Amino acid sequence: MRYDTKIAIVVRENLAPWQKLDVASFLAGGLVGASPELAGESYRDGSGRFYGPLIRQPVLVFAASGEQLTQVLKRAQDRGVRPHLYTSELFVTGNDADNRAAVAAVPTDVLDLVGLGLHAERKEIDKIVKGLALHG
Repeated sequence: MRYDTKIAIVVRENLAPWQKLDVASFLAGGLVGASPELAGESYRDGSGRFYGPLIRQPVLVFAASGEQLTQVLKRAQDRGVRPHLYTSELFVTGNDADNRAAVAAVPTDVLDLVGLGLHAERKEIDKIVKGLALHG
């Protein structure tokens, strides 16, 4: 099945493995929180036990340098796509309020981006992440 939209998560390539997983998890959760229609139906196994839903479409995870993340952010903003972001400061905050305060304290052009989450029409996402490689 081909979806009309695309989900992309862009993660800074030089992070520790646990940080990459943390960033991707937070961004995926944020994307579903902002667009509940991204959540699929609940699952049920052959024994009749139920499980929670997953995101209904594939999530493409790209690797990027800090400069490339800044470029992706600019492209998204220029195209009217509202990105979800994760900055390096969020690794040391302990709650959502402190996360928002940490981001609010830094002007856009000097954000220390470590990840971005995007959901939009396929062609828009393709243009925004152009030149990036899928995370290996």
